[in-house]
Amino acid sequence: MDKKLKINEIALRTNLSTSTVSRVLAGKANTSEKARAAVLACARELGVMEGIAAGRLLLNNLVVFAPQRAFDERSDIFYYRVIQSINKALAPHEVRLRYCALEELDSDANEFLSRMNAPETQAAILLGIDDPHIHDLAADMGKPCVLINCRDGRMRLPSIAPDHRTIGEFAANYLFDMGHRDVVNVMCLRRYTMDLRLAGIKEAWQRRNLRFQSKRDLITVPSFSAKEAGMRVAEWLDDPAHKSPPTAFLVGGDFMAEGTVHALQQRGLRVPQDVSVMSIDAFNLAAIQDVPLTAVHVPRDELGVEAVQLLQQRLIRPQATTGSLLLNGTLAVRESVRRIRSGQQRTAVEREGLYDA
Repeated sequence: MDKKLKINEIALRTNLSTSTVSRVLAGKANTSEKARAAVLACARELGVMEGIAAGRLLLNNLVVFAPQRAFDERSDIFYYRVIQSINKALAPHEVRLRYCALEELDSDANEFLSRMNAPETQAAILLGIDDPHIHDLAADMGKPCVLINCRDGRMRLPSIAPDHRTIGEFAANYLFDMGHRDVVNVMCLRRYTMDLRLAGIKEAWQRRNLRFQSKRDLITVPSFSAKEAGMRVAEWLDDPAHKSPPTAFLVGGDFMAEGTVHALQQRGLRVPQDVSVMSIDAFNLAAIQDVPLTAVHVPRDELGVEAVQLLQQRLIRPQATTGSLLLNGTLAVRESVRRIRSGQQRTAVEREGLYDA
């Protein structure tokens, strides 16, 4: 794709001179605000702004290493969409993108070295690969490499990930600010990233001077599936030790939230009239059985875009200090969480919450 500044085309579309267009795109101040607005609007429409910001990507071959499930939308929709976002970010550039499946831990080092040592491989992205030996090999090889949603314990590789801990704390705080104190968390803890989210949730409890008790406040699920989450929540609700349901469930994923809602409805409990349900995800199921799902969106598509930008920086400044970029989540207020006011156990659903603009 030709990413040269389309000055003549912009000038033709805006009825401005090429010199005026040039000055605007060069960031010069000696142009009118009206001309500047017209040029920038046209440049965005033509895709020129992206080219100005990112420049030409200084490579032509990139390998993405990820767990096998990341290449199947039905197995891991989150990682699958991250890979699609990498592909989209590279689309304006002449880059051949190749893929290689590796285990999260105990990865095939020979396969990794074979791909990395190939003459055509100029750089790599590691998505969700936790094996420290692979990280060491990547750092020692000297080719630009960026990690997504994993971390290098030796701090030699740059990484980008959601700020899992802050996202968990933020979600819990939202429920507290909506008046909930009796909250049960439904989490899958199969990776350290989920442990970070749980740590953030516990921190929110502590800041409210509340004691977090795992037996009472946490339901662990072996996977992110609706079926297993529904079974675990059903067991919790049917346990005689739990005389009444909590006022809210904070669930670590949309499909798990679907299972939670189903278990509640099977027992005659309405969402949110009787029990609120909040998800940390909400990309996959914005509504569950006609219940619009309040959630904290975990950054997903942004990971691929920012990883490509980070890789570009490594290509431009290979000796620069490496670091970790943590991306914030985004609150989506819908109707599955209701406010509880002091002196009232439950009230009508309110769309406006403390964090609403």
